[in-house]
Amino acid sequence: MRKIFLTLLFATANLLAAFAQQPVAKFKTDIPLDSIRLSDPFILADEKTSMYYMTGTGGMLWKSKDLKKWSGPYKVIETDPKSWMGPSPMVWAAELHAIKGRYYNFATFTNKAVKVEKDLERRASHVLVSDKPDGPYVPMDKPVYLPADKLTLDATIWTEKNGKSYMVYCHEWLQNGNGTVEKIELLPDLSGTTGEPEILFLASDSPWSREKDKEGKDRPNKVTDGPWLFRTQTGKLGMLWTSWIYDVYTQGVAYSESGTLDGPWIQEKKPINDANFGHGMLFRTFEGKLIMSLHSHKSVNGRTVRVPHLFEVDDSGDKIVVGKPFIP
Repeated sequence: MRKIFLTLLFATANLLAAFAQQPVAKFKTDIPLDSIRLSDPFILADEKTSMYYMTGTGGMLWKSKDLKKWSGPYKVIETDPKSWMGPSPMVWAAELHAIKGRYYNFATFTNKAVKVEKDLERRASHVLVSDKPDGPYVPMDKPVYLPADKLTLDATIWTEKNGKSYMVYCHEWLQNGNGTVEKIELLPDLSGTTGEPEILFLASDSPWSREKDKEGKDRPNKVTDGPWLFRTQTGKLGMLWTSWIYDVYTQGVAYSESGTLDGPWIQEKKPINDANFGHGMLFRTFEGKLIMSLHSHKSVNGRTVRVPHLFEVDDSGDKIVVGKPFIP
C-alpha cells in the first residue's frame, strides 16, 4: 500500500510540474499571495531594484514592491534545446541569488524523453545566469553540473567562511532508495562544479519522518526535499529540509555541530512547522524582518493544491523559531 501511495505521490508531483510548464498567455497584476498557486516558493528581496521577486516550480517569475500584491507570471528561463534538457524541460524548485552584481537561477530540470535507468527520467540541478533579477536566465558555460546518471534536485548555494561556495542538493530517493542531502564545490565563477559530491546526511537520519515498510512497521521516510541553509545571529549553521510523516508533508531542521557543511548534522527531534507545510526558505524584508516562505500542501476535490505562505522567524538564538503568519 505504501509503495502505491509513493508512486501516486511522485505522479502527482510530475503532474504539478507539468501543469506549471503550460504557456502563460498574459500576466496579471495586483494578485494577492494567497491567490497564487505555486510549489516551492522562493523570494529574492533585491536591494538594487527595491523589488521582491518570487519563483519556484515551473520557473516562472512574480514581482512585488510590498509582498502584498504581485504581478506575473513572467517567463524568465531560456534553456538550450540542444542540451541534455531537451526542447521543453520540466522545471522544479527554482531559486534566485544575487551574487557579485549578477543574478543566478538554481533550478532542477527534467527531460522526460531521456531515461537514466529503468523508468527514471533524467533530472538534474543546474545554474543559469542573468544581469537582471527578472532575466532572461541562460545556462552557464558547463553543460553539466552533476553526474549525468544521478537524479538530483532542489539545489541551493552556500558559501563557507573560507569563501568557497557549494551547491547543496538532494539525490533522489527513487534512485538510491534512501534520499540524501549532498554538497559539491562550485567553481569561483559558479560556471560549473569541481571535485566529488559528499553526503551530508541521509533521509533515514530523520527522527520525525515516518513511513511503513513492507511488513507495515514504522521507519524513517526515504524522501529528502528542499534544503535551505542559514546562519543564526549567534553563528549557528542550520538547514531546513522537508520529508513526509506518512502522507503529511512536513518540514524539519538540522544543525551543524562544526558550523560548516561538513557537520556532523544533528537532526531536531520534532518538525519545525505545522503539518502540511514545507520546502521553506528564509529572506529579510527591506525593513529587516526575517521571513520564511514555504507552501501549504493539501488535497481539494482530489487535486493537490499548493499555495505560498509567509511566517515570521526569530533567529536571535542558536535555533530558529517559527512564529505567526506574516501579513504584509
